[in-house]
Amino acid sequence: MPVKIRLQRHGKKGKPFYWIVAADARAKRDGRFLEKLGIYNPNTNPATIDINVDNSVKWLENGAQPTDTARAILSYKGVMLKKHLAGGVKKGALTEEQAEEKFNAWLAEKEAKINAKKDGLTKAKEEAKAAALAAEKEVNEKRNAVAVEEAAEEVAEETTEAVAEETAAVEEAPVTEEAPAEEAPVEEAAPEAEASAEETKEEAAE
Repeated sequence: MPVKIRLQRHGKKGKPFYWIVAADARAKRDGRFLEKLGIYNPNTNPATIDINVDNSVKWLENGAQPTDTARAILSYKGVMLKKHLAGGVKKGALTEEQAEEKFNAWLAEKEAKINAKKDGLTKAKEEAKAAALAAEKEVNEKRNAVAVEEAAEEVAEETTEAVAEETAAVEEAPVTEEAPAEEAPVEEAAPEAEASAEETKEEAAE
């Protein structure tokens, strides 16, 4: 029975994720399978891949043929490398310890690259967020400056209008001239009073 390692589609419309399965080549793509080897989720960045390396190597050694996409995923996770190293162990070219050491070194290097990519994506996201915040702050500052300027113009207009109204009211008011104060008439001393005063002086002299 020819066996293929391929992707089986799951998920909803527009956001699919896949199972990596070993299945009969004659079975439908999303039909029955012999073993589930892992998952592949392309909706994340970087893509999420979780695969059973040892079981995948066993299927490959037993003659299973991966599809092009499945081969790329297996190679990305080191399955093809481990199969190659296992072949070298069988031929006596290297020991199992050496093969395991090489595989672990490859995994460490691959993990470092993935982490560097994640860090780069995180940094780029933070920089984009900071730039968006700076742009929003600049827009808000401009908006506030315009609002202050408009408020100042309104106050200036109101002040100008008030001054104009006050000036117009002063110009329209009638000017009232004050009448000069009348001098009080000086009363002339009565002749009788003068005569009595003279008589009083004469009596005092006697």
